[in-house]
Amino acid sequence: MTEIHCMRKCITSPPVPFLFMGILLLILLPAGLIAQDASEIIERVDQVMRGESSYAEMTMTIERPRYTRKVSMRAWSLGDDYSLIKITEPARDEGTAYLKRENEIWNYVPNIDRTIKMPPSMMSQSWMGSDFTNDDLVRESSITEDYEHSILREDTLRGRESWVLELIPKPEAAVVYGKVLLWVDKEEYIQLRVKNYDQQGEPASTIELTDIREMGGRTLPAKMTLTPADKPDHKTVLEYREIEFNISPEQSFFSLQNMRRKL
Repeated sequence: MTEIHCMRKCITSPPVPFLFMGILLLILLPAGLIAQDASEIIERVDQVMRGESSYAEMTMTIERPRYTRKVSMRAWSLGDDYSLIKITEPARDEGTAYLKRENEIWNYVPNIDRTIKMPPSMMSQSWMGSDFTNDDLVRESSITEDYEHSILREDTLRGRESWVLELIPKPEAAVVYGKVLLWVDKEEYIQLRVKNYDQQGEPASTIELTDIREMGGRTLPAKMTLTPADKPDHKTVLEYREIEFNISPEQSFFSLQNMRRKL
């Protein structure tokens, strides 16, 4: 049995991101104990979204006034530094892949059999024609390391008691957004809403995280809906069909060779 077949067997019993890819519950604090430090909350949120490693199957629906397009994908991640996303549908995009290995991000286009190393300038561009950016799904930046965190206020969102956190990029960080507001559920440390602002401080997009349910042994939002601020009639919906945590892939799995292979 090949290494790739073994990996698939382990993963499919059962991502940005994902995606949001890149996107969820770690061990909770004891009852009645609440984290007061914004950076601690962010670290817990990041663990909920990622875990040590994960595998996910997702469908992205791109909604426009004149058409709707669906893209299905599979995604693997290992910590913050390694991720692989492979497109499975539609047929014309099947095999398209995105790979992150530490500070390098690669894109494979099967139609022309070409592998492209993506420069930082491409991180703000649209991912697969959606309203998500390359950075949203492939996540060159880190919400734990590239931003300063503070608690702005408390709020109630869709019946859940939440913190509203403000994330300001550090001066040396190469990030897409100028500011991020994040609504975090106090009980389960899951993201409920994300508001992104551009470098001029203007609203860029809003992401609503809904359909909260148990997947992969955790309670997490299974649906993310992104609406760009300047195009309210546009929308991209990312839905998790399946997710599994702690799959323990090796770093060698995240290779240029696997990016081009059918996994």
